[in-house]
Amino acid sequence: MDEQLHEMVREVVRSIPSGRVATYGDVADIARAPSPRMVGAVLNQDGHDLPWHRVLKANGTCAPHLADEQLRLLREEGVPSLDGKVDLRAYRWEDAVKEKEEPPGLW
Repeated sequence: MDEQLHEMVREVVRSIPSGRVATYGDVADIARAPSPRMVGAVLNQDGHDLPWHRVLKANGTCAPHLADEQLRLLREEGVPSLDGKVDLRAYRWEDAVKEKEEPPGLW
């Protein structure tokens, strides 16, 4: 993996503020990484010193093997979950929300 891309992914994850979450896809988009899976690989290999718990799957859930710890850390930051799922509409990091494109007009 390109070292510059690796560091960019780390920087984006580091930038997610306390009390907010982003998806693996959000991080990939901001870092210009080719896929959300690459973000997961970076966090798995080199994310121990990052707020990794703020990165969720696209449906607002955690990876099953990390769910208990991840949800606990998020709760400590004021991010609740319901049945293991975080409400992305309420807690998604503002920088990760894409501007809605207007549909093409008739004129």
